[in-house]
Amino acid sequence: MSPKKELPLDRLTPRQESLLKASKEIIVKFIESGRMSVSAFEEAFPQVYNTLKDTLKKDK
Repeated sequence: MSPKKELPLDRLTPRQESLLKASKEIIVKFIESGRMSVSAFEEAFPQVYNTLKDTLKKDK
């Protein structure tokens, strides 16, 4: 078996890129709907990202 190929640090996997985009869209919708303020972005974004990532892990 060949070892797993490592990506350069400045490159995202397609999965990581999709998770980041989905997380951003969810946060933007919360801000647009008035359910969250822009100042809460820094705290909320990692929570949304990790929730999506964990959900995808469970589906495997």
